[in-house]
Amino acid sequence: MTEEEFLKEFGFRLKMSRMKRGFTQAQLGEMVEISEHRISQIENGKCNITLKSVSKIFDALGISFEKWFNF
Repeated sequence: MTEEEFLKEFGFRLKMSRMKRGFTQAQLGEMVEISEHRISQIENGKCNITLKSVSKIFDALGISFEKWFNF
């Protein structure tokens, strides 16, 4: 899997998780102190994301690293 494919897949899965929990991009962004625009970029696979930001988002959405990355 290329980096571009990984970012798109990660973003898609994140978007589905966010929507499943009923949050808008703006609401999630507010919860994790990341702009709505940045959330959009992440979900569309347009940018890299730090582990710190991943951790904040996963906490807000109730996602575990272990299940997401199959550790």
